[in-house]
Amino acid sequence: MNIKKYLKSNKALIEESMTGLMTGGKTLTDNLHRAMNYSLEAGGKRIRPILAIAACEAVGGESKKVMPAACALELIHTYSLIHDDLPAMDNDDFRRGKATCHIAFDEATAILAGDALLTAAFEILSRKALFTNIDPAVNIEVINDIARASGAGGMVGGQLADMEAEGSKSVDFPTLEFIHTHKTGALILAAIKVGAKLGGANKKELNALVKYGELIGLAFQIADDILDVTGNTETIGKDAGSDEARGKATYPSLLGLREAKLRAAELLEASIESLKEFDEKADPLREIARFIVNRKS
Repeated sequence: MNIKKYLKSNKALIEESMTGLMTGGKTLTDNLHRAMNYSLEAGGKRIRPILAIAACEAVGGESKKVMPAACALELIHTYSLIHDDLPAMDNDDFRRGKATCHIAFDEATAILAGDALLTAAFEILSRKALFTNIDPAVNIEVINDIARASGAGGMVGGQLADMEAEGSKSVDFPTLEFIHTHKTGALILAAIKVGAKLGGANKKELNALVKYGELIGLAFQIADDILDVTGNTETIGKDAGSDEARGKATYPSLLGLREAKLRAAELLEASIESLKEFDEKADPLREIARFIVNRKS
């Protein structure tokens, strides 16, 4: 299959759907909506929502059933990037090749834009009219999966662990893996779970897809770690070498670049093996795994 075409077409569908789902007109909060849309429209690969769509399709579901939840995942991801870039956190000036939200607007507006995107995601997830053909019990499960992945037990907890490990010379491998599987992996795994459940996965299918999601979630962050070392600012859309400059705990810093690449390759192989019981409908998931590990940006 042509993975570039698949990613491009689904990205366009997601962006069109997000525009339709977002609310807000000319009000006193217009500047807030500008900041929200500025970060949403900054680009990005939309990997998390595309993974949700691909997981739904892998079990025979239609993409329209998962689209609102997929868009909600992207809103949460974008909020996390806004906050991650803040001066109190990673203090980055560029994201996706553009000035970060707090640089383009101001710090307070950026914080509130992130807050608003997070809450907008759950407003969409709980909008009854968007899930009329979904079992309400499944819809509640989906909301719970995304909430757990986004909070202290997932992305937010991983972010704090990442910050606390900065500059430390004693970060061990289990701590590093905790950071990666929570800060990045949790929301990626949630995307897979959500897509599978909304697509009607049975228990065996769900278990296999959960394994796939765990593997590629870790692989994604390792690939990011490698790109920070091997990429350049123009290609990756943010300051290259920033992880090393801040003393971040990464796979290259702990294991070395060669071992980090080997670990990413192992995870790729295992993720594809986890899909062995699926037919060609899971080919997008297989190709996305390869794309994640081999990408240059």
